[in-house]
Amino acid sequence: MPALRTIASHEKGVADLVGTGSRMSNRSGGLSLAPFRGMRPAVDEGRLKNLICPPYDVIDEDHRARLLAADPDNAAAVIVPRGTDPYAEAAKRLNHWVASGLHRIDPVPALYVYEMRTAQGTMTRGVLGAVELRDPADQVILPHENTMAGPVADRLALMTATETDLEPIYLVYDGGGATSQAVADVAADDLVAAATTSDDTRHQLWMITDSEVHRAVEADLSERRALIADGHHRYATYRALQAALRPDRGAGPWDRGLTLLVDTSSYGPDVHAIHRVLATLPLGRAAELAAQVCHVAAPTDVATALGELDRAETFCAVLTDGDTASVISGVSAAAVEATRTTSEPPALAALDVTVLHRMLISEVWKLADTEGVVDYAHTAREAIEAARRVGGTAVLLRPTPVHAVAEVAASGARMPRKSTFFTPKPASGLVMRRFVDQVELR
Repeated sequence: MPALRTIASHEKGVADLVGTGSRMSNRSGGLSLAPFRGMRPAVDEGRLKNLICPPYDVIDEDHRARLLAADPDNAAAVIVPRGTDPYAEAAKRLNHWVASGLHRIDPVPALYVYEMRTAQGTMTRGVLGAVELRDPADQVILPHENTMAGPVADRLALMTATETDLEPIYLVYDGGGATSQAVADVAADDLVAAATTSDDTRHQLWMITDSEVHRAVEADLSERRALIADGHHRYATYRALQAALRPDRGAGPWDRGLTLLVDTSSYGPDVHAIHRVLATLPLGRAAELAAQVCHVAAPTDVATALGELDRAETFCAVLTDGDTASVISGVSAAAVEATRTTSEPPALAALDVTVLHRMLISEVWKLADTEGVVDYAHTAREAIEAARRVGGTAVLLRPTPVHAVAEVAASGARMPRKSTFFTPKPASGLVMRRFVDQVELR
């Protein structure tokens, strides 16, 4: 099966958003990324690879079981906890890891340089720190996707119980200043952690404890802004927890959140599509109804359909049950424009993912955008396998162009949830941030 194309995130558009636009004239200032005392596994490389895991939202039950079979202390045990009282169990396990010496608390605050290198040679490097939380209206930390209440409630319950930032959000910006220099300057011999995970991604970590570098980073970022590449639900959770704790406890570590900040001009990730699975709608019915608003091509095989998808210039998607596939396209510009509100950029309404949700999922197929009705898959293969299991339809999409993501974010508008999939993703469990370990930084 051919892979859907990816688009490098340093594509023109991100630079327009976080390049010249990254120098803020905003009275409230720009990004603030502070050092923190990290909680890290105190193990050798051989075990570390079995203690870290992917982000919570890409771990299904089978994957979780495999991770914990390899090592019962894998971070998945607290990232996606299970049990009678899963959140309390996660907190108990975190405390046990520290008390037993499995994890150490770094003695001084640090910024952490984190590099991910895939088997294909793609390398992303950024800085892990504690970012000051900002209201989206400040136009400093720019979201581009909608969130849903369920995942935020789950993450909030977990963070409330653990008082720990378990996983970083992922911010991208157009750098070139002192922060980028600090990231580039780390020496290979100064590694504090390294591991190669089962997907052959090499993870490496360095610590920057020099207070002069910390001050240079703070000054460099103070007039910049960044785009949330990944972690919209986690960022919403950070802000929800802050709102819950500040009335009784005032200012504190909850005013910041664990963040990986990546300079796209030097170390940009790739962005991929996230596909949909219509669990309750068979392929034949999905195609029949779609013909009300768009052209449905004659059935073909999946590989041929994906080739057509990759060449399309306007709305296009593939409907398939894994055996046969049909390309849908040809939604009129007038129909797209009719869905656009006056406050949003034209680019948003025309995106494949927006057309899919507004015109097809909502209006034509009349499906609720809820789990078990519209599900999500990060690869075409996963989507097809899921559709086969339930007798439904996989909807295969193209990646959302990054320039469109940037335009939507800068306008303050939001794309449908799960519109982008940035890779490589930072591993969970490599560095965590417990509130109790932090000190006030002045």
